[in-house]
Amino acid sequence: MIRTGVGTLVLFGIWLGMSGIYSPLIMGLGAASSVFVSVVVWRMERANELARVRLRLRPVAFIGYLVWLLKEIARANWAVTKAIMAPDLAIRQHFFRVPASQRTEVGQTIYANSITLTPGTLTVETEEGAFFIHALEFGDSTCDELADMDTRVAATEAA
Repeated sequence: MIRTGVGTLVLFGIWLGMSGIYSPLIMGLGAASSVFVSVVVWRMERANELARVRLRLRPVAFIGYLVWLLKEIARANWAVTKAIMAPDLAIRQHFFRVPASQRTEVGQTIYANSITLTPGTLTVETEEGAFFIHALEFGDSTCDELADMDTRVAATEAA
């Protein structure tokens, strides 16, 4: 409860600092808004206690994965840009199923979001142990690249 009260005061302070107007009406609206936001956050935290998810990730492996993912995003960005800017616009779209070997829901979420973050690919639907993917530039190596990503994400999960 103390944390909620401190959070409310911090929100009110930010409101006052950003508005720069110290009339009773504005200060009253700021106080009411701060209390309202704090009550909503408090209720969300209480509801979330029942559905709390434990992150079972290996931190060093996860940081390594993020570095690899950023490189892949940059590489895929370049490939998609070249495909779109090509005069003949020879895009080879494809919709296919990819298996997911992650043991946890967090791992599966990381994998699905990583696929979607990579330009030119989009996770369209999920099912138990697999995802349906749409690829803008589908090639012979697309499935191999996604299998590599799957392995890397699975390696970030703690046992």
